[in-house]
Amino acid sequence: MKLSSVLFTISLLSHRPAQATSRDWQDLNIQVGGRLLKGVPISTPCFSDVDGVAVNPNLTACNEVKAGYDDELVRSDVPGAYMITQWETCQSSNQQCLLDYLDPENPAPSLPSQMCRTGSVPHYFIDVHTAADVIAAFNFSRKTSIPLVIKNTGHDYKGRSSAPGSLALWTHNLKNITYSTDFVPEGCSKSSPALTVGAGVQWQQAYQFADTHNFTIVGGTDRTVGVSGGWVQGGGHSALSNTMGLGVDRVLQFKIVTPDGKVRVANACQNTDLFWALRGGGGGTFGVVLESTTLVSPVVTVQAILVSITSPSANRTKELYSTMIDNGLKWADDGYGGYVSGGTAVYLTPKLTAAEHAVSMAPLVDFGKRLNATGTGVYQVLEFPNWLSFFNVFTETELEAQGPPVGYSIAMASRLVNRANFQTASKRTELLDALLAATELTPSLLFDITAPSSFPGDNTTSVTPVWRDSVYHVTVKVPWNWNATTTEKLHGYDLVDTSIDHLRKITPTASYSNEGAVHEPDHEIAFWGGNYARLLELKHKYDPEHILDCWQCVGWEPTSLRFSCYL
Repeated sequence: MKLSSVLFTISLLSHRPAQATSRDWQDLNIQVGGRLLKGVPISTPCFSDVDGVAVNPNLTACNEVKAGYDDELVRSDVPGAYMITQWETCQSSNQQCLLDYLDPENPAPSLPSQMCRTGSVPHYFIDVHTAADVIAAFNFSRKTSIPLVIKNTGHDYKGRSSAPGSLALWTHNLKNITYSTDFVPEGCSKSSPALTVGAGVQWQQAYQFADTHNFTIVGGTDRTVGVSGGWVQGGGHSALSNTMGLGVDRVLQFKIVTPDGKVRVANACQNTDLFWALRGGGGGTFGVVLESTTLVSPVVTVQAILVSITSPSANRTKELYSTMIDNGLKWADDGYGGYVSGGTAVYLTPKLTAAEHAVSMAPLVDFGKRLNATGTGVYQVLEFPNWLSFFNVFTETELEAQGPPVGYSIAMASRLVNRANFQTASKRTELLDALLAATELTPSLLFDITAPSSFPGDNTTSVTPVWRDSVYHVTVKVPWNWNATTTEKLHGYDLVDTSIDHLRKITPTASYSNEGAVHEPDHEIAFWGGNYARLLELKHKYDPEHILDCWQCVGWEPTSLRFSCYL
C-alpha cells in the first residue's frame, strides 16, 4: 500500500500539536500487517475534483456506488461509508462528497462544478484483526496525537465514529461466532447458554445463527447493526426487551483493549467496574471491544399484530395514538414490544398464547376492523414460530418499506415515556396532546416499544434507571439532502428539539444516548441519570490520557477540534 506523506500540525485529539509523517504511517502499516486503508468517501468515484485534485471519474465504480447508495449492506462493508451521511461531511464548512439520496442517478451532485471533499471521513482506517492492531493504534495516537475513532458498521446518529483528520479502528471484519450450552465467564463458576460474537458480527448473521442452533437472542431491529458495539454498550433496546431485558441485561462478558494497551476480560467476576461501565456507558469511550458474550434463551413463539393506515389523516392518527395510550400499561404488562411509525403499528409478545393475544389486542383489532371496513387501512393477527420468522417479515418488509433507512442525513431526538404518563385520564390526555403536537412538526415520529417494562433488572448496569419504568422510547427526525444549506441543516436540528420538547415537558429527564439529540440539554443526566459521576471516574481510570473521545460521550472535551465539523 502506498501512503502519501501526511503532516498534521493542528491537534484534533486534544490541544497538543499533532504530527504524523509519511514514515509514521508506513511504520503503522507494517505493524498492522499491511491493513492500513486510505479513508475515502463512498461517492468519490463519481467526482472529477477530489480534495482539490483533478481526476477522471471512474464510471464503473460510480455506477456501483449509485446502485448501492441506499443499501445498508453495501455501506456497512465500505470503511468510508456511514449510514447517516452528514457524518461523512464537515457540516460547518460544507465540505462533502454526497449523492442525491432520493435519486442516486441524479447527476447534479457530481457535476464538474461540484467538489468531493473528505470531510469527516477518517484519513486512514485500520482493518482490525487482532488486539495487537488496536494496541498499535493507541501507541500511534499517543505518539502523534492523531485522534482515534472506532467504527464497525457506520450506524451512528451522532457522528461518534468519524472525525476530520482521524485514524479509525474498523472492527467490521471481526466475524467470529460461537455458541456454548454451558458458558462460564472467566473467573466465575456459574454456567449459562451463551453466544460469543466478534465485534463485526451483525444482527442478521446472529439471528440466522441463533435460528440454526435453536435459541433466541435479544437484539435490534436493523439487520446490519453490530451486536457488540454501540448498540449494547449504549443499552441495546429490542422489541423483546419488555420481557427479556435490554442488551446490557443479558451480556455476560466483554473482551476489550483499553487505552493503556491492556487486553482485559470484563464480567461479573473480574474488572467488574469496567463491566458495569460497558453495560450502558456508551461506545467509543472505555476501550475497543473485540468480542462480547450474551445470554441466550429458548425459542419463543411470537404473537403479533399489524395495523396499517393506508389513507392517512389526522383523525385516524389520533385514534391510533389514543388506542395505544389507553391500553399502554396493560399491553406493557402483557409483554408487548413493537414499533409504530407513519400510521403502521406492529406489536408482538412472546408472553401470551394466541387466545390471550386476541383478548389483549382486541382494542387494536377493533381499530383495524374499522379501517378495513372503510377502505382506509388493513390489519393482520399472526403467529410466528420463532423470532427470526417474525423479524424477516416485519422488520425487513413492513418497517423498512416506509423509506430509505440509510444514505441520507437526519437530525434526531428521543425521549423515554414512563408509566406515570399513563396513570390517570388527565395524564393520558396530556401525553396524547404532546405526541400529536410532535407528530405535526415531525411526521416521522417513531414509537420504539422497547423498554424493559416487565424486566426490572438487577441494578448492575449503567443505563439511566428511567428505562426500567418506561413504556415507550419515542424518536423524532428531520431529513435533508445533499444540497441542503447550513441554514436548512440548523433548522433540522432545531426542529427535532422543538418537537421533542413537547415530551420533555411532561416526562423525566431521560433519553437514549445512541438516539438522543445532538444538542441534548443536560445530556449527562438525560443519558445516564445518577450513574454519570461514577462513569466519569471510570473514564479517568481506564483512559487517563483521554485518547478516546466522542460527541457527548462520558468525559468528552467539547472544545476539542475533533468536533469542529459539528453545527
